[in-house]
Amino acid sequence: MTGFLVPAGYVALRAPGIEGAALATLEAPLREALADGTFYGFAEHHAEARSFEGRGLAYAVPLASGVRVVVRRSRHGGLLGGLRDDKFLGGTRAPHELELSIRLRRLGVATPEIVAYATYPAGAMFRRADVVTREVPRSRDLAAALGALARSDSKHSLIAATGKLLASLSIAGARHPDLNIKNILIADNNYGGVEAYALDVDRVWFDTPGKQSILEANLRRLSRSAVKWRRMQGLPIEEVDLLAIESSALELIELTR
Repeated sequence: MTGFLVPAGYVALRAPGIEGAALATLEAPLREALADGTFYGFAEHHAEARSFEGRGLAYAVPLASGVRVVVRRSRHGGLLGGLRDDKFLGGTRAPHELELSIRLRRLGVATPEIVAYATYPAGAMFRRADVVTREVPRSRDLAAALGALARSDSKHSLIAATGKLLASLSIAGARHPDLNIKNILIADNNYGGVEAYALDVDRVWFDTPGKQSILEANLRRLSRSAVKWRRMQGLPIEEVDLLAIESSALELIELTR
């Protein structure tokens, strides 16, 4: 595979014009899905597809084996999003995103398992990429979780889960430039509580583990997003909630010292 070593536990996916990798234990159903041409095409036209709004639509679908996955197309954000959308000059970020996801999970950061990615030609100089993650059951993003709260409901479990995620990122030394309230996934656990997962980790970069500035930067990015959603959508997240998230994260970080 051009310029990229397939991680342990994964196998290379190759076809005319296509490069990618798949989790070895799911190789057969993933290859079957890719036979449609692209993972995104497979998911978009699947009879049981469930769509999610984000940076473009993502689709939750079952593979032929019954394993449920979420398929999304990699897209630019910001200014490049308007200019190129899903086209990447030369290579895409998908191989790097797989490496980052594996590293984050190894360091104790909750993020959905990437089971495959594939890149495809998009003209003479550009490529597109699809990323396939294992679906986290009973989940919704933080914005949806907050929006579903009744006026009398407590935000405590959401605050605690988000604080735990921010603490784990800090302990791992991981800066997440895209950590907004749509990129935090909240999932019910088996103990009556919730867990928070980091999404869209392709631009994560690493600094000194536990460094104070990591928590500050990640919280600052999350806070900007929260203020925007509160102002534009009336989302019930206040400054006191953000302070509680910070306090929760600091307490957990202190326990590791």
